[in-house]
Amino acid sequence: MMQSIPTRAGDVRCEINGAGSPIVLLHATLHSRHDYDAVIPRLSASYQTIAIDWPWHGDSYRPSADGRPTADLFGEVLEDVVTFLDLPPAIFIGNSVGGFAAARLAIRHPARVKALILVNPGGFVTLDWITKIFTHLLAIPLVNKWVMPSLVWRYMAPQSELDKAISTQVSELAKTDVGAGIAASVWKSFLDPSFDLRSSASSIKAPTLLIMGKRDIVIPVKVGHSTQRLISGSKLEILDTGHVVFASKPDDFVDVVEAFIREV
Repeated sequence: MMQSIPTRAGDVRCEINGAGSPIVLLHATLHSRHDYDAVIPRLSASYQTIAIDWPWHGDSYRPSADGRPTADLFGEVLEDVVTFLDLPPAIFIGNSVGGFAAARLAIRHPARVKALILVNPGGFVTLDWITKIFTHLLAIPLVNKWVMPSLVWRYMAPQSELDKAISTQVSELAKTDVGAGIAASVWKSFLDPSFDLRSSASSIKAPTLLIMGKRDIVIPVKVGHSTQRLISGSKLEILDTGHVVFASKPDDFVDVVEAFIREV
């Protein structure tokens, strides 16, 4: 079932499947809810899955040119979605900027979060001078348009047919002025102090599972190790994939996720 949900950034579209305890699925920049297509059938057999398209992404509303997609705005949109749907404490699976939004919700509204599954998440990267320069460059639309189409294939390290389809779609979008503008704006927001969740990570009390794809060059495995140290009691799983673990190895991913859910 598709549903349109009003938020402060305009309507967002989400796909709802199954019944039971809710699992909210959050995707990366320039990606879409379809990143989760390979795992939704298994997860929705036991749970209600809610796969969201961020504003400016997928089938969601594209605000005017005056609007600016940022990581913080996605976090606010997530708050609006869970409020509108009046969800009970839910499990959140967040990839990349989606992981940032899920962790931000656990910090600011802990009663909303039953458990966190953070997949190569943003918000916990140490910005050394090299990372800062790289981020500043990708915050420039012209540079982003030149770099992102090839960077996508590097961080995805595609293995499955879905991986390849995602890489192709995101790479083609990144070549357009619209796509480069969206990506550059989100990358620029990575430099905002509010994007750095490391100092607040200790306040995350929800059971947390970190899943890292060891072939990801944008958010490498070392970020998973450092994040595990920051979030008390969190667990870390490393799979031989790129950035979108659940598209590369869906069965392995769901096996790990379901074992974690049963445990918590």
